[in-house]
Amino acid sequence: MGGGTLTLFLCGDVMLGRGVDQILAHPSDPQLREGYVGDARSYVRMAESVHGPIPAPVPPSWPWGEALRLLDESAAAVRIVNLETSVTRSDTFAPDKAIHYRMHPANLPALAVARPDVCVLSNNHVLDFGREGLEETLAALALAKLRAAGAGRTDEEAYAPVAVPVTGGGRVLVFALGACSSGVPSDWAAAPDRSGVAHLPELSAAEAAGVVRRARSAKRAGDVVVVSVHWGSNWGYRVPRDQVRFARALVDGGVDVVHGHSSHHPRAIEVYRDRLILYGCGDFVDDYEGIDGYEEYRDDLRIAYLVTVAADTGRLTGLRLLPLQSRRMRLELPSGADRAWLCATLDRISDGVRITTEPDGSLAVTHSATQPA
Repeated sequence: MGGGTLTLFLCGDVMLGRGVDQILAHPSDPQLREGYVGDARSYVRMAESVHGPIPAPVPPSWPWGEALRLLDESAAAVRIVNLETSVTRSDTFAPDKAIHYRMHPANLPALAVARPDVCVLSNNHVLDFGREGLEETLAALALAKLRAAGAGRTDEEAYAPVAVPVTGGGRVLVFALGACSSGVPSDWAAAPDRSGVAHLPELSAAEAAGVVRRARSAKRAGDVVVVSVHWGSNWGYRVPRDQVRFARALVDGGVDVVHGHSSHHPRAIEVYRDRLILYGCGDFVDDYEGIDGYEEYRDDLRIAYLVTVAADTGRLTGLRLLPLQSRRMRLELPSGADRAWLCATLDRISDGVRITTEPDGSLAVTHSATQPA
């Protein structure tokens, strides 16, 4: 690719199912099988009880709100999201699961409007309606010309990277994995004769070596490699040691960006050997407004991550965070006080980097030129 830089947009969980699906033009059957909520429209009412009426049906752009303008202004070359819902008409609820997410395939314009280049599917909700639901999800995304990573009709398809061509002749290779620690059942793993997800049974040195082998096999000179991994618990700022070891082993093996997600709020940012590790990007789009508990983590605050790397080496050259806030199931701009809280929190929990507020309201992340092993 030669010199120059490349900007990637990354975010955490994009959950357009359940309550969000209900406010769109083609809602699914609202029936749920949750312990306390039996109707997806209840999540709409909870959100309205906090922030006011939602004018359903809303246009496809509604859930993204201000994020669409910010994304267009960012001119990111590649957009990567974790799509944490099945896209299906199926009513076959996966057994032994407390929560099931689905969006109607006819509502896919609400995903396409953000123009994602890669939709990560290796998470703990893509098979909420079984393998039939996964098959329909894959088919619906393909029909909408949306590329999926981390799930497939066979293990070869699930573990294969999505290669996104970029200006200059190089590519961004996106591998995606779903770890047991985020609630991905082991029997969801894809196999030669079975659809499923790219499964990560443990965060071990051996598993990291396997990811590195696949990355090296696919990588060409000038490619940038992103490994997107759904891992860990929903709440808390502590990053388990096995995540740190696993992420650093990937970087040691040639991975350029580790895109971690699953937590409902942002977790620590690390720059290791001049490569970016995001341990948890937090939620981005969902229907969680009005749900009590864990208020101290401010999961209403969301982040769009703009990651700039050297196009020829993958070395991190810049990182900007765009704060947003979920209100009425729409992403809006937060107040100055909320931005300051988010900045101070991320600065406190992230070792080796400094996070400051910029005049335009974004957060700038700076780091020393190298980080010790």
